[in-house]
Amino acid sequence: MSAVADEKTIPERIESVEQLEELLSRPTDYVVETFRRVQGDIIILGVAGKMGPTLARMAKRAVVAADASPRSRRVIGVARFSNPSHESELQQHGIETIRADLLDQKQLDKLPDAPNVVYMPAMKFGSTGQEALTWAMNSYLPGMCAQRYAKSRIVAFSTGNVYGLSPVILGGSSETAALDPKGDYAMSCLGRERMLEHFSRVNKTPTALIRLNYATEMRYGVLVDVAQKVWEGAEIDAAMGCLNAIWQGDANAMTLASFDQVASPPFVLNVAGPELLSLRRVAEEFGRLMNKAVKVVGNEAPDALISNGQLGHRLFGYPTVTAQQMMQWIAAWVSSGGASLGKPTHFETRDGKF
Repeated sequence: MSAVADEKTIPERIESVEQLEELLSRPTDYVVETFRRVQGDIIILGVAGKMGPTLARMAKRAVVAADASPRSRRVIGVARFSNPSHESELQQHGIETIRADLLDQKQLDKLPDAPNVVYMPAMKFGSTGQEALTWAMNSYLPGMCAQRYAKSRIVAFSTGNVYGLSPVILGGSSETAALDPKGDYAMSCLGRERMLEHFSRVNKTPTALIRLNYATEMRYGVLVDVAQKVWEGAEIDAAMGCLNAIWQGDANAMTLASFDQVASPPFVLNVAGPELLSLRRVAEEFGRLMNKAVKVVGNEAPDALISNGQLGHRLFGYPTVTAQQMMQWIAAWVSSGGASLGKPTHFETRDGKF
């Protein structure tokens, strides 16, 4: 997938948050082509999370390019916007915003109709100790939204955690693998999928389920977690010996392109990088790039939380940013004191407790 809305080449180094977010929101040819075929407004539920703002910007850039008009279709972002700056930044890029608590049925009912829905709300970190809220967010709310937008196309985020740990020798769980979630977070995410599937079947709602594993940019992601540990001289537990990582811009693009694949019952897609990355070798590469000693302790387990992303690559092409490029960018960003969201992925967690 090649970039079309901005013909700038991939930079050697990312110097600022503004440059980063331009890259993360740069639509690919396939996304623009998708929105030439898939008409109508787009509403993004739960837009204020880690991925939502750049995904919304990509959607806006793609529909403007597809329609060749500055007065293109509406892109609407819905969230509570506890940080008002997130709302104003979206508005600056032509995205309409609505403040709403989606768990409030009255507020949900008042949202505008839209033929295209991106579903993003989720609760992961802090789920241990708040199991009831976790299930409400991850399983009950999806059913509410599926009924509210029964006549729309829905592309909904899920997670590779629904597979559970997979033998490394198999190369990652495919979309047809058995599901074996561990812990309230992963089980409630499977609940989300089941609710969306149920209402897709009952209401014939065309739906896609995006099992993401893991989106990465400069300010957060599994590669950032490893880089920060290397930079700080912290020990890295080798037990989760392999991992997936995909550039968040590519994850955004594959998600939006999935409006072309929605179906009833739902189409399921793993969004993951094309290779299994060795945690030990990733740490060693960051050590080389940042001239730091690496402290990997313990031994690699024979299984890991890993996904096979080949279906997405066949449909939409390989990611535009390689794992090596991400590591080079992240090493420079971390070592120069670049901004961080302060939200570690806890990728090393093997018991499902977040």
